[in-house]
Amino acid sequence: MDYISPEEAVLKVQRWPKDTIAAGRRHTVGLKSDGTVMAAGDNIYGQCDVGGWRNIVAVAAGNVHMATNTGNAHTIGLKSDSAVTAVGWNKHDQCDVNDWRDIVAVAAGWRRTIGLKSDGAVVAVGRNNDGECNVSGWHDILAVAAGDWHTIGLKLDGTLMAVGNNRYRQCNVGGWRNIVAVAAGYLHTIGLKSDGKVVAIGSDKNGQCDVSDWRGIVAIAAGSNHTIGLKSNGTVAAVGWNEYGQCNVSNWHDIVAIAAGCAHTVGLKSDGTMVAVGDNEYGQCDVSGWYGIQLPNNYF
Repeated sequence: MDYISPEEAVLKVQRWPKDTIAAGRRHTVGLKSDGTVMAAGDNIYGQCDVGGWRNIVAVAAGNVHMATNTGNAHTIGLKSDSAVTAVGWNKHDQCDVNDWRDIVAVAAGWRRTIGLKSDGAVVAVGRNNDGECNVSGWHDILAVAAGDWHTIGLKLDGTLMAVGNNRYRQCNVGGWRNIVAVAAGYLHTIGLKSDGKVVAIGSDKNGQCDVSDWRGIVAIAAGSNHTIGLKSNGTVAAVGWNEYGQCNVSNWHDIVAIAAGCAHTVGLKSDGTMVAVGDNEYGQCDVSGWYGIQLPNNYF
């Protein structure tokens, strides 16, 4: 991959960037270039039953932090006609998205689903015990991110909105400026700035917020307790909890997209294949045979 500056990479980010790979608590999802979807990992609630999906343009996977062992998870697909489909655990109605229309981006958190509309408004369904679905008043939103108990919205002016649990100050992002991408973990929030630097707030128990020295970053992802950064040269940086080797990405190269689950990390290579490290108890890292995965629309 040819080197370009972070500023040049940011200029290439299209409106409403769409994720083509996603990582949940115990499963991984990949969108193929033909609009079909692949999935690997735990399927106890049918969260991997995506074989019949067609005309998908983006995917999201609901995460669950390691302390929750019930295995509940769901998968979201954004269709080319701006409708949304969902499979998986639905106890909190997080999969009740069939009536959504005019959606341009989706995010999946713990027991909830977030949708961004083309007019910059946001919709949400699912668990709302901490107010994490209280997004009805949001406007001018460019992108959304869903942590376990909090939701972040990136505005067109590079500032952020936040709702939900704020026990570790993970919602204290009102002062951030020049943000071009956001990610939300279990109890932390990450922001990518237009100059390729990264900011973080929230729980730092495992060093997941130790990103102040990162440079040349063009994409970010947040697992439950780890943070991943994609550099403009196709290599990857990682900090945080590494009990399962989910941060062992220093040898990755030619990466164009990243996703972080609870305890695993996946990367999409420029040739449409995938790599994965971390917890593989349910086969969520068994993606080495995947090919033809759609490159992201902000591929630099």
